[in-house]
Amino acid sequence: MISIAVTEASGVAEARRRATGVAQALGFETTAAGRVAIVATELATNLVKYATGGEMLIGTFEDDTGTGVEILALDRGAGVSNVADALRDGHSTGGSPGTGLGAVKRQSEAFDIAAWPGRGLAVLARVAAAPRPPGASLPVPRWGAVAVPLRGETANGDAYCIRRRGDGWTALVVDGLGHGLQAAQASEAAVRVFREHEHESPGCIVTAIHAGLGHTRGAAVSVARYEPGRGTLVFSGIGNVAGAIVTDGVVKRLVSLSGTAGLVARRIQEFEYPFMSRSLLMMCSDGIGTNWTLDDYPGLAAAHPGLVAGVLYRDFARARDDATVLVVREAGA
Repeated sequence: MISIAVTEASGVAEARRRATGVAQALGFETTAAGRVAIVATELATNLVKYATGGEMLIGTFEDDTGTGVEILALDRGAGVSNVADALRDGHSTGGSPGTGLGAVKRQSEAFDIAAWPGRGLAVLARVAAAPRPPGASLPVPRWGAVAVPLRGETANGDAYCIRRRGDGWTALVVDGLGHGLQAAQASEAAVRVFREHEHESPGCIVTAIHAGLGHTRGAAVSVARYEPGRGTLVFSGIGNVAGAIVTDGVVKRLVSLSGTAGLVARRIQEFEYPFMSRSLLMMCSDGIGTNWTLDDYPGLAAAHPGLVAGVLYRDFARARDDATVLVVREAGA
């Protein structure tokens, strides 16, 4: 994803330009690209007017809900006490017409917002190339992710991939050793091996990735599989890609063994955990701190998984590394 600091008026034009560029790269026609421009402009303008430490993340999405441009607007400002008021046309605390967030919601196929007094505001908007017909239902999003390279780098040393498997899924997060181009090459190789072996067990996938990364600088890697028939999550990891299951506010940290895929892995093992309809899987690269809890964010567990990932990135990203958060729900949630 592209990260843009939006702290002054010049950031609005930059956000609009970068978002429109992503849309055009996806083949968006003029009208659809214009919708992306409106969303980016309104969100960036809000950051300039009201935010502290405003940041926009711009990327793409491709899942059961469709394909398109995803934009996250994150800030560490005062937040809002009433989200419904913030979305209502005509409501403004800054002397503007008060149509910004409402316009963003109308132009988006998927939209979600989270705010807590004193804890800032987070907004997710997804714009597809073709809007859904009026009244058409949107599939429930099962997963969302944030993946941002270390500031100053163009290549992201982290990567993720999620693949459907019947009514379940298999997910990968990989963190190439270090950062920059060589780290990205290790992560890209891990994703290729994952795709080749995705129907095997998580432990076998990790073993294959370990064998396939010998020509790279190595990586930390974790693989998780949700098996709905058994209500379990099977997890296998080498290194410091952290996994956690959150169910009804309770966080269960998952076991990843020491080592580096492609270099040394003394033991590869699978671990099984209960995984229910209310559960969320969180997988984070080393660029995300591990001292988070969703108890600090009432209601966030029910939000769009991409918004959950965005809030964790905003509040727990480490400035010295690439940062990736993948959030996945149970298939029927």
